[in-house]
Amino acid sequence: MDSLIDYLQNNHDQLLYVIGAIALVVELGVIGLSGPLLFFSLGCLATGLLVNLGLIAGWELEVLSVGLLTAISALLLWKPLKHFQGDKFVPDTSSDMIGQTVPVSEVVTINGGKVRHSGINWNARLSESATVASRDVGQRVKIVAVDGNVLIIG
Repeated sequence: MDSLIDYLQNNHDQLLYVIGAIALVVELGVIGLSGPLLFFSLGCLATGLLVNLGLIAGWELEVLSVGLLTAISALLLWKPLKHFQGDKFVPDTSSDMIGQTVPVSEVVTINGGKVRHSGINWNARLSESATVASRDVGQRVKIVAVDGNVLIIG
């Protein structure tokens, strides 16, 4: 055990490589590439390289270097990596009624009302982002969400 501790004390670059690799494995395997450990891993690996090249020495400078390189990698890579996470708007597919246009059977306001879908009068209400105060009987409206058994219309 003493020989392992001595080895790590004398080979900081190897320790930084191991810490960086473990952080990267945890990031990819457990967290799913969401960010924080990826940047820390890059900071550790880059600092290990700098220690290996002899550009920095001493644990104080190594800790400072890991912190600075983590912050720099986060600043430089955050936006480009954000584009890989997919669309900002994810359509609601929790119900097959979403997106359908239906007639209003009883005046619908933000507090409630009814629409007709598949021969059944469903409870409905206007969405929070609706631009009108109510929808009159006979108007055709689009279902934008479903909240329990209440249809949210736009």
